[in-house]
Amino acid sequence: MRLMVYSHDAFGLGNIRRMVAICDYLLKAIPNVSILVVSGSPALHQLRLPDGLDYIKLPCLGRDAQGKMGVKFLRTELTDTLKLRSELIRTAATNFQPDALLVDKKPNGLWKELQPTLDYLQQHSPQTRLILLLRDILDSPAVTIAQWQRENYYTLTTTRYDQVWIVGSPHVFDAPRMYEFSPELQAKTRFMGYIRRGQGQRSAAAVRRSLNVTAAERLILVTPGGGGDGFRLANTYLDASAAIVSDQPLISLIVGGPEMPAAQKRHLRQRIESQPYLHWLEFTDDLASYITAADLVVSMGGYNTIGEILSLQRRAIVVPRIDPVEEQWIRARRMAALGLFTTIHPDQLTVPHLTQTLSQELRAHLPAPGYLLDFNALPHITAALLGLVHAPPRQPELVA
Repeated sequence: MRLMVYSHDAFGLGNIRRMVAICDYLLKAIPNVSILVVSGSPALHQLRLPDGLDYIKLPCLGRDAQGKMGVKFLRTELTDTLKLRSELIRTAATNFQPDALLVDKKPNGLWKELQPTLDYLQQHSPQTRLILLLRDILDSPAVTIAQWQRENYYTLTTTRYDQVWIVGSPHVFDAPRMYEFSPELQAKTRFMGYIRRGQGQRSAAAVRRSLNVTAAERLILVTPGGGGDGFRLANTYLDASAAIVSDQPLISLIVGGPEMPAAQKRHLRQRIESQPYLHWLEFTDDLASYITAADLVVSMGGYNTIGEILSLQRRAIVVPRIDPVEEQWIRARRMAALGLFTTIHPDQLTVPHLTQTLSQELRAHLPAPGYLLDFNALPHITAALLGLVHAPPRQPELVA
């Protein structure tokens, strides 16, 4: 089987980490599968890539905190870079001849860069199965519906794609209903559950030893995701941690993230390096090991980080991003209502409030709550892919 994966890459590490996790499982579960990932993510070379997976690195695009798109590294115009990316994707599909194309989030790619590939496959390789993968929550219903109408996503997904896979649960967010999918599109949609994260490469004891954390001390992990907009969370935490009164000594590890601006990294490192109970790590591709070792996690609300926290059953304080999309806040609010963790709206992220919340979590001395969510997305995806690729050939549809 040949699987081609398109992972869009405008901001953060979430999309590419999620897609690599899916690919890793598929490679272990399906004999003789080859996977080609096409992405512009600058983090690709930093991730552990499994045997059987290769990738084509597209020129990077970037989205700032206000959502404005631009070329990240090349000194070229956005239109020229999009044309280059689009032609690279189509050429890859033409030569790789995938049995299935798994597309992340945007049915025709960033700025419609995937459309030529979709057109090519429809005309020359109609047997290639097309799958759209959506995370549990895209944005608020009003914003998402308007975007899908404006970009013609409803029609495109209904007419071109074989299935839509949602890595989430309707108990948290019923995306087909909230986003007003048509009955035909709902019939193509499958909830796969959440992606279960593994225990990591090192034991909790090994991680704690590496940080000189004793059994009498408590470890707090602070992780602002890719770090592009995580400075405020990390800086506020440093102020709050100094004010906490605890019955046990506290050790903190702040993982800055590779996308945090250099000046912000320097500021945090200067604060951290002067204190023996504070540790700094710029990036790790094994965050799960640190989450497992932590007594408490303070994080932003990205899909992957939340999945790791819940899979590994850690207590957590989640401070989600609210701009430029509301996805993280919707997820955090709904999961907090289920008792899965504590959340703080970023407008309420103050030193006193965070200090109080940290103190409450540290005093609780309770195990993490039970998690009843479905975390079997990876086996569900494997079964769905095998069933789709081995299904009888579909009849071509006429598209206006």
